[in-house]
Amino acid sequence: MSVANKGLSKWQKIAGIGMACSLVLAGCDRSDKEDTTETAELTEQDSDAIENAAATAVSCDDPMVQDRLKTTLKNTLTQQAQALATNYANDAEINLASGAITDKIDGIVIDVQNAAVLQEANSNGLTTCQASVSMTLPSADLYQASQVQAANNQPSLQSRLAENNIRINNNMLVDDSFTYVVGTQNGQVRTRIAGEPALVAVVSDVMAGSVLQSAMNSQNAQREAAQNNDTQPAPIREPREVTPIEPIEPIRPTEPATPPTINNPSNPTDNNTAVSEPEVLKEVPEDESIDMVITQDENATY
Repeated sequence: MSVANKGLSKWQKIAGIGMACSLVLAGCDRSDKEDTTETAELTEQDSDAIENAAATAVSCDDPMVQDRLKTTLKNTLTQQAQALATNYANDAEINLASGAITDKIDGIVIDVQNAAVLQEANSNGLTTCQASVSMTLPSADLYQASQVQAANNQPSLQSRLAENNIRINNNMLVDDSFTYVVGTQNGQVRTRIAGEPALVAVVSDVMAGSVLQSAMNSQNAQREAAQNNDTQPAPIREPREVTPIEPIEPIRPTEPATPPTINNPSNPTDNNTAVSEPEVLKEVPEDESIDMVITQDENATY
């Protein structure tokens, strides 16, 4: 190869390398411009989404939100308490009355106070809230649940509440840090419980224990009634009223007849004196009811 050809070849190589570099640089510059444009578009979309979410966000203390929260709490309590009661009843081999759990949950009074925003609305328009939620239970349910816990050597209600930072005031259980999430979906307000609150777990267990104790009391009462019926003596029949029989008048005994007295003569030696004989009753009465007729002799000496 001549010197001219060698020089052309080197130039071509250098030119090729330079062109390749220029193409790479051009490509790199174009890619940077496209990335910058896409980033700017995404930032604008996120900003619009956040603004829309903020515009559609629901207030934590909205009355409708609190009503939705109470409904959600009762539904959750019913589900959890029903599952626990079924397990307890199976272990104790006791049948539960239909609708017993629902009736118990309906007796709980739920209240929401001091609602506040814990976390602002996200891109989906969901706001995290925190409030003081109280549940007031019937005293009978608390007492029956304590009986079940004591019989099974379980921790007392007071100790469980203290472990979970739940206050108790008489028969009211209060969680001052109850967390829930609110938002809108298809134009409707939605409320969801955040996590697994200890208040819901404790109250569900209390109501399940109360239902179990009620079933056990009912079963014991039926058993005692059956035993009493088996040992009860047969009823004593009352005597019938008997009509008294009129007494029959006794028959008077017959009196013996008194023999007449014979008058002896004053002088027994006088054989000429006649002895008087008693008069003989000439007429006999015809009355058959008279057994004997007594006659009186006027000349007789008595």
